[in-house]
Amino acid sequence: MAIQSFHPPRRTLMGPGPSDVYPRISEALSRPTIGHLDPAFIQMMDEVKELLQYSFKTSNALTLPISAPGSAGMEACFANLVEPGDKVIVCINGVFGMRMKENIERAGGEAIVVEDSWGRAVDSAKVEQALKTHSDAVILAFVHAETSTGAKSDAEKLCRLAQEHGCLTIVDTVTSLAGSELRVDDWGIDAVYSGTQKCLSCVPGISPVSFSEKAIAKIANRESKVQSWFLDMNLIMGYWGQGTKRAYHHTAPVNTLYALHEALVILQEEGIEQAWERHQLHHKALAKGLEAMGLELVVPEGERLSQLNVVQIPEGIDDAAVRSELLQKYNLEIGAGLGNLAGKVWRIGLMGCSANQTNVLNCLSALKSVLKLEKDGAAAALTFYHTKS
Repeated sequence: MAIQSFHPPRRTLMGPGPSDVYPRISEALSRPTIGHLDPAFIQMMDEVKELLQYSFKTSNALTLPISAPGSAGMEACFANLVEPGDKVIVCINGVFGMRMKENIERAGGEAIVVEDSWGRAVDSAKVEQALKTHSDAVILAFVHAETSTGAKSDAEKLCRLAQEHGCLTIVDTVTSLAGSELRVDDWGIDAVYSGTQKCLSCVPGISPVSFSEKAIAKIANRESKVQSWFLDMNLIMGYWGQGTKRAYHHTAPVNTLYALHEALVILQEEGIEQAWERHQLHHKALAKGLEAMGLELVVPEGERLSQLNVVQIPEGIDDAAVRSELLQKYNLEIGAGLGNLAGKVWRIGLMGCSANQTNVLNCLSALKSVLKLEKDGAAAALTFYHTKS
């Protein structure tokens, strides 16, 4: 039988990513494809850089989208900044801190691990002690918003500690960009990477990154070549530099960059601070509803992400069966636990345009039905919204 065109079902995406995509972004993807060195496309590239600077709250000249998912942005940061023999302090409080460690070791660096419980923020006191003990460390790496656990760490404080001890910082903001307060320049972050499929509500496949002047100096003064040709910032900047004269590096994903441009325009129209506030509002409503139904959030209140809510699965409940029923009966996707939390938690995302009152109320109602609970979480959330209106 001949294979037919693929037409996916329409879902409400409330997992750890991707999030629902704005209709304007879907329309942007359908615009005419032009050459990746076309003058019109180059003009749009410059606008993307400016909009990313706005999103990251930075004036870094080396701010651009890597033509690959967030994992490639992570690798770009470590491949460019870690040289063989470099000592790097890496904070692990979930799956994505573990991936940082893997990148350090693959680049030939020595990983000094600061470990915290899954579901908790990085302990700044432990980091400070590690910086004192390992005074020859050159980089501190940590995850701002740990997607596997829903915990948010104090990036401002951790970056300040790194600066006091002469370390550069590499920060994972894949889930925090446009969803949590993030100020690259004010906090002194040296290398930061993110993804398009979370709070930007764009399609997956692009990783925004930004490097400080100090980070650029370290890259320029490397004793060895960057181990990845494709992710070598020295080469990529030849294509993403300012002006109309660009050096060919790779064929950029033209239409996907149209989508990113549109996502960033939407963010600019809303306002970055307003986007942070919107995610916080709907997180609080969801938390009120979950708690009213007797469901427990794993992360302590002061360390919770707004855009990713990690819920303890009640005793005797079949994790996969609940998620399957939500998907089949309500077209609602929530996420499973990862790593140490696999089978123990659900991850409910409120990212980008998925972070809205309708989704919060529908999710709570669907959970009440599937879990056969008596208490009405949607009513509790609605009461919260009324107090904020």
